[in-house]
Formats: sequence, C-alpha cells, structure tokens
Amino acid sequence: MPRLLRAATALLLVGAAGLAQAAPETYQLDPVHTRVAFRIDHAGFSKAIGTFSGATGELRFDPDDWSTATLDVTIPLATLDIGDDRWRDKVLDPTFLDAGAQPSARFVSTRVEPGEAGKARVFGQLALRGVSREVALDVQLNALKRHPLTLRRTAGFSASGTLRRSEFGMDAWRRLVGDEVELMIEVEAQRGRDQTPTPTPETADADQEPR
Repeated sequence: MPRLLRAATALLLVGAAGLAQAAPETYQLDPVHTRVAFRIDHAGFSKAIGTFSGATGELRFDPDDWSTATLDVTIPLATLDIGDDRWRDKVLDPTFLDAGAQPSARFVSTRVEPGEAGKARVFGQLALRGVSREVALDVQLNALKRHPLTLRRTAGFSASGTLRRSEFGMDAWRRLVGDEVELMIEVEAQRGRDQTPTPTPETADADQEPR
C-alpha cells in the first residue's frame, strides 16, 4: 500500500507541475515599442492619421490557450501626435478627447475568441472620455521568443479594430470629421526579469528560446 500511495502522490505532483507550466505567463507592455494609431475621414478628402505612444499595462498569455489571455492597457492621451500642434490641441480639448478631465484611455479585455493559428479576436471595455464601451480587436501574434538584446522573453502583436467616436460623446463637426475610427495597434510585451540573464556582447546576437 505505501508503494501505491507513493506512486499516486508522484502522479499528482507531475500533473500539478504540468498545470503550472501551462498557466498563462505575465508580460509587461513595452511603452517604447507599443503604439496606437488611428485613421478617420477628413471631409472625404483623406484619412487623417494620429498616434498615441507610452502605453503601459499587463498581458497574461498562454500561446497554447488564447482563451485564458487577459489584457489591461492604459494610454496617456497627451502623447497624441497628429502632425500639427494647433489641431492636436483641438483634439485634446473638450470638443473631442477632453484630455484635461480624462487624461488617459484604458482597455480591459473581457474575453478572447481564438481563431486560426496565431490569431484571435479580443473583446474588452474601452474607457474613454468618461464613457465605457465594448471594442473588438483582431489580433495577430507576430513572434514569441527571447529578445536578442534584452534576452527577455518577448511577445509581439499587431491588432486592428474600429469604433464610433459618437458612442464616446464626441459628436462635434460631423460634416468635417467622420464618425468611424479605424484602429491600428502594434504591441511588444516582455516577461518579468525573475529568471532573465544579463545580456552580454557574446549573447546579444543569440536568438534562442529562454529556459
């Protein structure tokens, strides 16, 4: 009987270790290499383009089970770049983003629907200008590997989606500015430093998976 008990205990420990390895890992967004871009119609003449930088947040991700992924991102609105200071100030004032009263936007995922290999649809609540609405993003995993410079395990994604600005209380200038906003997002996120070695000139060019 003791032998059977020991065997059963060993099997339970192995199973628990397997579950632990399969758990989603935690990644921190890299604000330098994460950018949110948007396009919006300008009186039918062109699509005006703007970008936000400096996004921060946390991603929990298991590439073998996208349904368990979670994402919490904060975007500082004052980082807006629209190519002209005067128009930038107008977009940040209460006419549109009202960044003085609500200085950041926040996206928190609520569910993930896995698609084809390396793809998924991420649904979440976007809080912007004091209003929260559901937004869906189509996400593509570009790479998940050790970064050649930092040696930290890094995940890279591209995402796209749309929203209507009127649903967030931005309904001014309807004849000049379109309602639909196209989103184009590039994200890099890095795993914590708990077991990450310090890079050296000899290892900086390596492109191997971390242990």
